[in-house]
This record gives sequence, structure tokens and C-alpha cells, in this order.
Amino acid sequence: MSKATTQQATEQFESMFVAPARNFGALNLDYTEKLVAAQFDAVRALADMGLAQARGWLDVRDADSLKSVVQSQQKATQDMGERLRGDAEKIMSLSQEYVQKSQKLAEDGVKAATTAAK
Repeated sequence: MSKATTQQATEQFESMFVAPARNFGALNLDYTEKLVAAQFDAVRALADMGLAQARGWLDVRDADSLKSVVQSQQKATQDMGERLRGDAEKIMSLSQEYVQKSQKLAEDGVKAATTAAK
């Protein structure tokens, strides 16, 4: 096998297998990083809300402060529901973006393989 043939085979292997695998790996890593960051943000926000509510209960001294804490609890529950809805939409958006990009990578791989086969 000549040096030119070996070089051509190496380039074909790189373009048909290694580059697509690298691109798919980068896509997976990017998606995982964004997903984990979104989950950490959600957990931190929910933990902060929960701790703030717990601190509020420590300040109950009379009927007025109890009423204030209960109202705060209701508001926090609404805020938490909105936050969870927003987080779910964010994760769905990330997932849709991931699917679209992975389909594009697959299509590009098929096109490259078809071109190389000709």
C-alpha cells in the first residue's frame, strides 16, 4: 500500500467516522452541561425559597406575624409553581434543540458517507 493510499484511507476514516463521532460527542457534552446547569439553578432557587420560608416561620410571635407568614407561604407556593413551569419549558427547549442538532449531524453523516461511497 502506497503512502498516498494510506493517507487517503486515513482521511476517509477521519471524515466518515472520527469527525462525526467527535461532533456528536461535543453535542452530547454541550447538552449535558446546559442540562446540569439548569438543574442546579432550579435546585438552588427552590432550596433558597424553602429556606426563606423556614426562616419566616421562626419570626412568628403573634397572630399578625402568623398571618404574614401564611400569606408569604402562599406567594412562595405560586412563585415555586411558576419557577417549575419555567424550568420545565427550559429543559424541553434544550431537549428539542438537542434533537434538531443530532438529526442534522446524522443527516450530514449520511451525506458524507454517500459522497465518499461515490
